[in-house]
Amino acid sequence: MLKLILFCLALLPAFASAQEDSDWIEYREAYRQMIWFEKYGKPKQFLQNHFRIRPRDKSVATDGLRLTLHSKSTQLALPLDALGRAVFPFSKAAYDDNAELTLNRKAGHYKYGAWVSIVTRPDGVYSAADLRTACEQLLAYLRYSGEAGGKSCAGVQFSYPKGDAAQVQFHAAGGAVSAFAAKEGAAFVGDVVASFRVFVYRFAALPENGQVVTSSTPLAIAALLE
Repeated sequence: MLKLILFCLALLPAFASAQEDSDWIEYREAYRQMIWFEKYGKPKQFLQNHFRIRPRDKSVATDGLRLTLHSKSTQLALPLDALGRAVFPFSKAAYDDNAELTLNRKAGHYKYGAWVSIVTRPDGVYSAADLRTACEQLLAYLRYSGEAGGKSCAGVQFSYPKGDAAQVQFHAAGGAVSAFAAKEGAAFVGDVVASFRVFVYRFAALPENGQVVTSSTPLAIAALLE
């Protein structure tokens, strides 16, 4: 028995290496991560949930990255946006078939899983109250899923591609307009790619009543939790 245990332990590094070198992700594992948001019963009208692929370090390329669902009955391309997010296909057939989500790169070079963010508006106008509510909704969801710790909402961040000429302003209820300064940074906290053009709106720095007006739709709106 001891020899058998030692033999199994010796195989673990090889198994881990094989997983690191694979180019597929188990659909059932992804499904279990994504279903948390679907089953969440508290308010979430300002939130959206994607399946996200992101590099583990800066040297990992994302250009040309493709994600595909492979099952016995179908092969479905899942387009990734500029931040590696895809709309996840909930499929009982794919779950029963133990389908695979395949990458055209080594999966071990990337992190993957459910990713919740704030919904963008096509008209580019966001009430300050809605953004505060959106941040609180995201914080509540992260607490529900055990990820928020003791953090609280400090603001939100709008992200654009590097070199984008978009402008983001705060229009106070009394008519005063304040322009947010752009800086280079990551679209989401924890990302290794930090080359986006971002605008930070801190709630405490501006009046409670007003609107944030963007000249074009951002890639993402992230909650600032501190």
